[in-house]
Amino acid sequence: MTIIVADTTCGLPRDLLARRGIPLIPQVVMFGEEAFHDDKELDTAAFLQRLKASKELPKTAAPEPPLYFPIFEEAKKTGESVIVVAPTGKASGTVRSAQTAALEFPGVDIRVVDTLTISCNLGSLVLVADDMAKAGKSADEIVDKLNYLIPRGKVYFLVDTLEYLAKGGRIGGAKRLVAELLEIKPILQVKDGQVEAFEQQRTKRRALARLVEVVAEQFKGGEDGHLCVLQVEAEKEAEALAAELKAKVNVPDIPIYELPPAIVVHAGPKAMGAGFFV
Repeated sequence: MTIIVADTTCGLPRDLLARRGIPLIPQVVMFGEEAFHDDKELDTAAFLQRLKASKELPKTAAPEPPLYFPIFEEAKKTGESVIVVAPTGKASGTVRSAQTAALEFPGVDIRVVDTLTISCNLGSLVLVADDMAKAGKSADEIVDKLNYLIPRGKVYFLVDTLEYLAKGGRIGGAKRLVAELLEIKPILQVKDGQVEAFEQQRTKRRALARLVEVVAEQFKGGEDGHLCVLQVEAEKEAEALAAELKAKVNVPDIPIYELPPAIVVHAGPKAMGAGFFV
């Protein structure tokens, strides 16, 4: 069977990954000189406490290549293939770290897939790959499926405040001030592996309504749709969003995944959104 490897940017619950036997690689979050792996050392709740108390924006780093070694070593012993389902290489060094680690195992069939996405869509791709692996599909078949889905991915999300985008240098302080005075709420998207502005609305209520509208317009349904909702510190709002989307697009179950620290660094608390494939 092919081993599927995930990392914490996928946002999948750790107990779900454990039940499925999917190895989870942590990202690195740094507050000043302190560095934490965001799996057991610093979960989202603990990260949010530190984030709100910090005057400076924390930094993130890709997992160290040696973190992959035990997984690749096991594959070497068993003769299994490995597929690392990695977040976008345009915003994370995870792809490069996994590729660097793979160089230490020249005789092992290791595929590192740059999914060009993050968060719940990345989680959906991990689950698709794992379902196929458990069904006995070959590594080639799994990679082909991922490459089919990747360019069809859509992720739209809202941020509650522009503070963290401003701290991260993505917008200027003056622009942030004007936007907040005017109650402008941007809708962001993941496009071609990068976070970009999609459009902006006056007030969060209008932004959420527009988000639902956009998803309903673009989502085609079917077994490859994989509609999901993402959130951090917005559980009730995310549940309401999922319920509204269910009614609009007639999907019986929409999973809600929590944003991991490496993404919350830029999005900030109370961010929420939706991901799917067309």
